[in-house]
Amino acid sequence: MDAGTAAGLLLEARARAGVNQAEMARRADVPRSVVCAYEHGRRQPGADMLERLLSAVGYRLELAPRSAVDPAEVARQLPELLELADALPTRRRDPLRYPRLPTAVPVLV
Repeated sequence: MDAGTAAGLLLEARARAGVNQAEMARRADVPRSVVCAYEHGRRQPGADMLERLLSAVGYRLELAPRSAVDPAEVARQLPELLELADALPTRRRDPLRYPRLPTAVPVLV
């Protein structure tokens, strides 16, 4: 089940907590059949019920902004970036030399 769905979240939280559906249901004070229906996607819990079930196994439902960084894209680009970094010299051999800028000449208007 996809962890981005209510069913996936419930399954993952319950598995991490090491409890079965009956225990989760008992702790949340709901019938086991309700937990089963949510986990199999036959019913969708509201936010309050999802919070209640997650809380029963030691988790909380939290709203947080999405990261602008896509971890899969970063992982795809990382080898190329590391290769580029290896190609760069680690230390400049000669000092940097900058051209001398001409001095400003005042203009009378």
